[in-house]
Amino acid sequence: MSSSGTAKSAASMWKWFVGAGVLIALIVGWFFLPVKEWSDSFQSWIKDLGAWGVLIFGVVYIVATVFLIPVSVLTIVAGLAFGLAIGFPLVVVSATIGATLAFLIARYLVHKRVESLVARRPKFKAVNAAVSEEGWKIVGLLRLSPLVPFNLQNYFYGITDVKLIQYVPATFVGIMPGTLLYVYLGAAGKAASGKGDGPLQWTFFAVGLIATVVVAVFVTRKAQQKLKQHGVSDGSSKKKK
Repeated sequence: MSSSGTAKSAASMWKWFVGAGVLIALIVGWFFLPVKEWSDSFQSWIKDLGAWGVLIFGVVYIVATVFLIPVSVLTIVAGLAFGLAIGFPLVVVSATIGATLAFLIARYLVHKRVESLVARRPKFKAVNAAVSEEGWKIVGLLRLSPLVPFNLQNYFYGITDVKLIQYVPATFVGIMPGTLLYVYLGAAGKAASGKGDGPLQWTFFAVGLIATVVVAVFVTRKAQQKLKQHGVSDGSSKKKK
């Protein structure tokens, strides 16, 4: 095996170890920390806010996206606070609005600055070349793949040739699988913290979570395969002929 192949394999293994560590920490935290009490208090606070709670959360999410603050935790919180039925569309819409604002800022206000920041990064050069040829397809595929962080993508696309009318729907649809996974995690925690939760309810959410993870992983891997066909992958610096 080549050194690059070994490095990629090690990186992949590391990601799995990190994911397993986070899962173990969550399980341990649930049993040894007053997570249920925190969850109940937070849900009660959100419920008291009513419709304002939804609006405030949406604004916070949009601001976090624009200011490059990681929003994964907020996505889980949406599921915990509002459940899957409200949390999922709320996050998708808020994230799309935030991503659109970041795109417009990069395109019309800080174009040169963003351009200089990514000029020496081979990965972004490969993405830029692919976007120039395939447009919204690459935008959608990268939204499905963790190759480039979500918030960074928003600003980067502002200096590419992709049109806003293509960028917005590609983003809206592309972020759905990952969003569903994180919101489902929060929604499962919301249900588990409720009264009367028993083995049947835990089984239902466990099966649903496993199914969601499987779908998210499948979609991500397919997206990465397509991106490699366009010369966009870890370590890629140019478009394949």
